[in-house]
Amino acid sequence: MLVMSYQEHQRDAAGVAVACAVVTLSDTRTPQTDSSGAAIQRLACEAGHRVVHYQIVPDEPAEFEKHLADLIARTDVEAILTTGGTGISRRDQTIDVMARRIETPLPGFGELFRMLSWEQIGSGAMLSRAVAGICRGKLLFAMPGSTKAVELAMTKLILPELSHLVRELRK
Repeated sequence: MLVMSYQEHQRDAAGVAVACAVVTLSDTRTPQTDSSGAAIQRLACEAGHRVVHYQIVPDEPAEFEKHLADLIARTDVEAILTTGGTGISRRDQTIDVMARRIETPLPGFGELFRMLSWEQIGSGAMLSRAVAGICRGKLLFAMPGSTKAVELAMTKLILPELSHLVRELRK
């Protein structure tokens, strides 16, 4: 039995294009002012992935729950990347909705995101509830609404592993 190293897995997954859905959770952003959603789309495309869906959804749990269920059911979506609603205010319900859907948690994402955020913003990093997991073979990532936070999560954590993760899920 041949056992592949992590580096061999990474190399074999290189070039695997992932179909991504991008969702911004906000009551105030518009397509013109959604710099975080735009950053996710730009970075994903620059990395060779496809954005097959983009939408701004109000910070309403029932509406996001329905939208998320629809995206999970789609056959042309492999990864769902959200921004916004990960803080601690009463309006921040993204994590609660995501947690109900996640079948296989990826706790390392949130842990590493907060560690990297600590380097940028200090103790405020503990306010983020960024989370990731798998539901019905789809990757789910919930990132904060800040554009800097999105860029950090995408460049340091999500994009370096996205092709590898999806390749494994496709098996």
